[in-house]
Amino acid sequence: MDAEPARPLSRVARTLLALLAVASFAGLMFLGIWQLHRLSWKLDLIARTERMLAAAPVAAPGPADWPRIAPADAYRRVRVEGEFRHDLEACTQAVTERGPGCWVVTPLHTSDGWWLLVNRGFVEMQKRDATTRAEGQVAGSVSVEGLLRLTEPKGGFLRHNDLANNRWYSRDVAAIAAARGLPAREVAPYFVDAAATIEGGPIGGLTVVRFHNSHLVYALTWFGLALMVPFGAALVIRRERSLRQDSRA
Repeated sequence: MDAEPARPLSRVARTLLALLAVASFAGLMFLGIWQLHRLSWKLDLIARTERMLAAAPVAAPGPADWPRIAPADAYRRVRVEGEFRHDLEACTQAVTERGPGCWVVTPLHTSDGWWLLVNRGFVEMQKRDATTRAEGQVAGSVSVEGLLRLTEPKGGFLRHNDLANNRWYSRDVAAIAAARGLPAREVAPYFVDAAATIEGGPIGGLTVVRFHNSHLVYALTWFGLALMVPFGAALVIRRERSLRQDSRA
């Protein structure tokens, strides 16, 4: 039995295909342009962060400045003085170039009377217990220099912080402060990654400042897909013309 010859599409079908092609082209072009905007934003973020990393440290923002803390302040170099409360430290899970371990987050009672959580640095799991690194638990007034970091309230490693069992997977400032009984109104809404290592204590200065930037690749991908739409449409139009000519013969 002979196969039924192909027939030209109906006017309704051609109209729907045309609308679909236009919508697809417009949507893909929009995604490409959006990625270019994201690229511009990311390059500006990288440049701004590099300038902050190269700048001299400034005083850590105090209570009057807390309402104005914004994502743009992340990685600003700051300095602060105060006394550590080592008995209130928390260890948050970490994976670094040195392997798995934890970040030692210690409340610092600043010389101005407010509290700041300081990520003193990395320790291996066998040094999680503070008694194994007593030499690094310095007493008295200290000066800390480091990078301002934004709180991490959503947990990490696909896990939520477990306050009841003192298990921390992210540096959630509010949660750690509450678990350690610090007055909420007197605790800075950010923490600081210490830049230096105190002998016998956690290893500081391990902050990795890296921004994933594939926006140009994504933009070119979307634009490439957009250009395939008119090419495909041209093939359909050519086929339709050929079928109509055959039907008239």
